[in-house]
Amino acid sequence: MKICTKSGIKSLAPKTCHQHLRRYMQPPSPLPDLITTNNIISMHAKRGDLQLAHHLFAQMPHTNIVSWTALISGYAHRGKLEQCFRLFSQMLPHHRPNDFTYSSVLSVCDHRHGLQVHGLALKTGFDSWIYVANALIVLYSKSSCADGVEVWRVFGEMNFRNLVTYNSMIKGVGRHEQGHKGMILFVRMLSDGLEFDHATISTLLSSLCGLNEGSDKVVGLKCCLQLHCVSVKTALALNVGVATSLIKGYSVLAGDVGACRKLFLETSGMDRDIVLWTGIMTASVERDPAQVLVFFNQMRWGEDLCPDCYVFTILLKACANMVTERAASAVHCQVVKAGFVNVFELDNALIHAYARCGSVDDAEQVFYEMSSRDVVSWNSMLKAYAVHGKAVTALSFFKQMDVAPDEATFVALLSSCSHAGLVKEGTEIFDAMNEKYGVVPRLDHYACMVDILGRAGHLLEAENIIRNMPMQPDYVIWSAFLGACRKHGETKSAELASAKLKELDPEKSLGYVVISNIHCSANSFSEGGFIRTNMDKAGVRKEPGLSWTEVKHRVHEFASGGQRHPQLKEIRAYMEELLRQLKKIGYAPETSSVLFDVDEEHKEEQLYHHSEKLALVFSLMNAGNSSCNVVKIMKNIRICLDCHNFMRLASKLLGKTIIVRDVNRFHHFREGACSCNDYW
Repeated sequence: MKICTKSGIKSLAPKTCHQHLRRYMQPPSPLPDLITTNNIISMHAKRGDLQLAHHLFAQMPHTNIVSWTALISGYAHRGKLEQCFRLFSQMLPHHRPNDFTYSSVLSVCDHRHGLQVHGLALKTGFDSWIYVANALIVLYSKSSCADGVEVWRVFGEMNFRNLVTYNSMIKGVGRHEQGHKGMILFVRMLSDGLEFDHATISTLLSSLCGLNEGSDKVVGLKCCLQLHCVSVKTALALNVGVATSLIKGYSVLAGDVGACRKLFLETSGMDRDIVLWTGIMTASVERDPAQVLVFFNQMRWGEDLCPDCYVFTILLKACANMVTERAASAVHCQVVKAGFVNVFELDNALIHAYARCGSVDDAEQVFYEMSSRDVVSWNSMLKAYAVHGKAVTALSFFKQMDVAPDEATFVALLSSCSHAGLVKEGTEIFDAMNEKYGVVPRLDHYACMVDILGRAGHLLEAENIIRNMPMQPDYVIWSAFLGACRKHGETKSAELASAKLKELDPEKSLGYVVISNIHCSANSFSEGGFIRTNMDKAGVRKEPGLSWTEVKHRVHEFASGGQRHPQLKEIRAYMEELLRQLKKIGYAPETSSVLFDVDEEHKEEQLYHHSEKLALVFSLMNAGNSSCNVVKIMKNIRICLDCHNFMRLASKLLGKTIIVRDVNRFHHFREGACSCNDYW
C-alpha cells in the first residue's frame, strides 16, 4: 500500500500502514473512518492475518455489511467453517446479507450448513443472483449424490448464467463421472453466446477421463479429439493447463503414449510447470516406465524444477514396472535427499516398488523403518507376500496388524491363499470378512474365492459362488473360472466361461485362446483351429509373449522365437549346450505345452525358443565374470509348464537363483525348487 507524504509517495507494509493511519487520525476517534477501516480489515483478512483483522473489527464502534463480509470472506478463504458460520449468524440481527456475503459463506459450507444458508437466500430473494447461484452450484457439486438433483435445480432456476456458472457445472458433472453431460453443457454454453476459456477446456477434458469403460470410452475419446481441435483453432492448446489435460485425456481414453509424448514435445516453448511434467510421467508410467526416469532427469536438471512428493510417487510406480530394484534404490536415495522422510505415500510406494522388483527384503526393511504405518502400509506388505508365494507369512503378518483391515486387506489375504492352495484358510477368511470385521465382500473378493476353489479342483463350488453372488460377475471372475477349467481340463464349463468373456469384452483374446488351448490339449486340433479362425475373423489379436532381463544396466527384450535378435545365433548355440546338460539331470520337454498338430521334434524346437528361456540364456552369456548369483526375468503373460520345469532345473544346474515375474506372481527358483511349490 502507498500513501502520500510531504516528501512524496511512500510504500508501507500492511501492519505499518495500519499503525500509520492510527497515528495520523485526529482524536477522539480511535480508528479511521468506516470505509478505511473496512479496507484495512479486508487487507489483513486477505493476507491471512485473521486475528488482527478480527481484533480491529471488534474495536469498531459502527459496522456495516461490508465490514462483516470482509471478515467472513477472510475466514472462508482459509477454510474455517465454524468461525465463518458463527460470524454469519451473529451478523443477521444487525444487517441483511448481500450477494457477496452469501457467496463467501457458501464457499466454505458443507452440505448441512449450505442447506441452511440456501434457505435464507431463498427467503431474502438472493438465491438466483449470479454470485450466490454459482456458489450454490459449487457447494452441491461437491456434496450432493451422483444424480445431482439439487445442482441441476439451481442451474435451471438461474435467470442469468456466466462463464463461471458453466465451468462450475462442467466440473461438477465430471466429479460424478458424467463427462457426457459436460459436453452437453458446453454446447448449451455456446448456444447462449458465451465464450469459453482455458479452464472450460481443461475441465471438460478432465470430466471425460471418467468415461473410461466400454462404449463410453469410445465416446470420451471422440469428444477428446473434438476438444483438441477446438483448442488448436482458438490457440488455447498453447496453454499449459490445456496441454496437461490433453495429455491426460489421450492417456486414459486411448492409452496412446506416442500421442501424449508428441503433445508434450509441442510444449517446449511454454513455461512448463511441475503439473505438466507430472502429467506426461503419469501417462508413461505403465507402458514406458524407463521413459519416466528420462522425463524426471529432464525436469530436474534441464528445467531446474524441484520434484514434490507426488512426482516421487509416480517415479516409484515406474520403478515397480522394471526388472530389477536398481532404479527403485536410486529413487529411494533421491527421496531421502529431498527430505521426504516418513511420508506415508512415499514409504508405501517404496514397499510396492521393491516388492514388484522382486526384493521382499528391501520392502520389509522400509516397512519396519517406518515411524508409523497406515492400513495401506500393511496392505502393501500383504500384497508383497501374496505375489511372492509367502502365504503362511502373510497370514501370520495379518494377525500383527494394529489398524482396522479394509477391503484391500482381504483381497491380499485371499490372493495369498489362492497362490498357495490354502482352501480351508481362504474360506475361513472370506466368511470372517463380514461377520467379524464388517467388510462386505466385493467383486474382487468373490474372484479370489472362485480362484481358490477352482485351482484346487472344486469347480462345482466355484460355479455355485458365481451363480449365487449378490452382484453380476465381471471379467476377472470369469477369467479366474476359465483358468481353473483349463487347469483341470473341464471343457463344458470352460465353454460357458469363454462365452461370458467374449460377451463382456469382445476385443480381448482370453476367451478365444484358452478354450482353443483346452481343445488342442485334448487333441481336438480341428476344433481349436476353428476357434482361432473365428478369433482372426473378429479382428482379435493375442498378446505376444515377451520377456525382459537387465544385463549391465541395460534392459533387453525378447519375443518368443527371437528371430530378430542380433545375437540369435550365439543364443541358440548356448541353448543347445544348456539343454544337453539339463537333460542329464532330468529335464524332459513338456510337449503338451505346444498346442499345434505337429510332430514331437518341431514341438520341442518351439519350446526351446520361448521368450523367458531366451532371456535366461542371454543373461548367462553376458554375465562374464560377474559374481551375481541372481537372474531376474519379467514376463508379460503366464509362464508355461515347460518353462517352469526348465527354470527349476536350471537353478539347480547353475547354482543360481532365477526369479521370474509373470503376469500373476513371482517364481523364485532355487536349487531345483520353486517358491510356488509347482502350484500356479
